[in-house]
Amino acid sequence: MCSLLAGKPVDNAFIESFNGRLRDECLNQNWFASVAQAGRIIEAWRNEYNQERPHSSLNNLTPADFARRQVQEAA
Repeated sequence: MCSLLAGKPVDNAFIESFNGRLRDECLNQNWFASVAQAGRIIEAWRNEYNQERPHSSLNNLTPADFARRQVQEAA
């Protein structure tokens, strides 16, 4: 039987890089008083990470800008 998640989490450098960034930039810098508060703070960080932050793997574009360019180039 083949698993979709074969291997250990540490076998994927991209995931480990993301996990480290999440830990350093969000989890270690906040004290969560409740699960609801944790959800709000982590969601805000995720939105900033996915929409506003430039990524070197995307030629220093934000994911939204990169997606927009891909659509424009395909048209």
